Amino acid sequence: MKGPHNIIRLIRTGATLERTGAMDVVLEAFRAPPHLRLAARTLGWPFKWLGLKGDPALPPATRALTALGPAYIKFGQVLSTRPDIVGDDLADQLKYLQDKLPPFPTEIAKSMIEAELELPVATLFSDFSEPVAAASIAQVHRARMADTGEDVAVKVLRPGIERAFRKDIDAFYLAARWIERLAPFSRRLRPVDVIAHFEGVVMGELDLRLESSAAAEFAANTEKDEGFQVPKPVWFLSSRNVMTLGWAEGIGLNDIALIDAAGIDRKVVAARVLQLFLNHALRDGFFHADMHQGNLKVAANGDIIAYDFGIMGRIDEYTRRVYAEILMGFIRKDYRRVAEVHFEAGYVPADRDIDEFARALRAVGEPIFGMDASRISMARLLAYLFEVTERFGMETRTELILLQRTMVVVEGVARSLDPHINIWQVARPVVERYIRENLGPKAVLRDLLKTARVLARFGPRLPALVEAQLIRTGNPATLPPRPQHPLAPLLWIALAVAAFATGMLIDHLI
Repeated sequence: MKGPHNIIRLIRTGATLERTGAMDVVLEAFRAPPHLRLAARTLGWPFKWLGLKGDPALPPATRALTALGPAYIKFGQVLSTRPDIVGDDLADQLKYLQDKLPPFPTEIAKSMIEAELELPVATLFSDFSEPVAAASIAQVHRARMADTGEDVAVKVLRPGIERAFRKDIDAFYLAARWIERLAPFSRRLRPVDVIAHFEGVVMGELDLRLESSAAAEFAANTEKDEGFQVPKPVWFLSSRNVMTLGWAEGIGLNDIALIDAAGIDRKVVAARVLQLFLNHALRDGFFHADMHQGNLKVAANGDIIAYDFGIMGRIDEYTRRVYAEILMGFIRKDYRRVAEVHFEAGYVPADRDIDEFARALRAVGEPIFGMDASRISMARLLAYLFEVTERFGMETRTELILLQRTMVVVEGVARSLDPHINIWQVARPVVERYIRENLGPKAVLRDLLKTARVLARFGPRLPALVEAQLIRTGNPATLPPRPQHPLAPLLWIALAVAAFATGMLIDHLI
């Protein structure tokens, strides 16, 4: 949906911020410089009459974001976890966006369930509640299965949500293209690619079959994780627009007063949230990428319960090793090694000065060591890191966007539970364990095993592949004929057996 309506959408965004009174709140929260404040007010004020009114009962920023739609609400959910960036007052206001948005009528939810599952709700469930939570994409009802009596959570997508998201994403594409044209220095951040990545994530979130699959995989991966629970999907009661999960009883991590009243140690929970995320990202390469307080609970025994698996992140093994080495370098204050890893992975252009880059990384990392989180201004830290990456020509790595974003959100959750948490001390044992298991001798043996298995599988095809390459790169007429030795097939079988035996030996040693 390309057209002038996207320009109108962007103008309306600014106008809505102005009309609801959110413009001043947002500019103040981000400590915008005077010239930017003047430009924003100049552009927003003439179109104030075009702005959406929103719910006057809500605070200005929350009122504006809820009026603008689901994509803006998602943005507000992320900011709600970062009081160090937007301030405590605004962060508290934005927590409303996590699971307390206005629900749609229960009768509409029931009709959607019946259309999807092709059976009456009364046949499927002996009890079906009013909405217990409502967020930007869907709302949740508590129900009891008619055949087993098991309590479950039934998630139903909001009607028309895909069309609403599509409108916002089209406008975001337009804004990204304008940014690239008007600010050439921003191209290294690849704003259009970032929006494309966001679109892929959101469109996946709008198919609850994919979320059911993610929940099942995540539950299997984390089944043995101490202090962590993942409700499993009920497949025959799930479809594109409806998902049913086992019910998880607990206190939301956004309700600090109730957690304290239950006698749960918030410091332990804060450290566990951070360590679990790192474990899932590094060990499994598959992690919950929307871990704000609205998607996490704490059980009476202190276990963390995760739900809402619409946004999951996946990173390959090589990227995990790079990420772990970067984290370990910061933890050990080995900034030279951090710089080397960036160059080896191609994150920084090879023509840049590695020593200068290492010195710039030291200026980013040193201020955060030996200090508790309450004394660290993450806003200033991120601002300086942005300057460093711009100076050395680093491009945005779209495959790492979810990982980086989730790390920011998880740290915000941990800080809300324990304002004095030191993220590096908490992260160290997880990263060190991953380094020992994946960058040492055992990892080398595992890599050799994988190589041996590949050779055993494709070894017989190698001569033909080499010959085909020689023909493409040389003159076939000059190539001497290669007679087929009668024992050649036996030779390749022997090589395959040897490779397989080597692999089995390595597997045994590991």
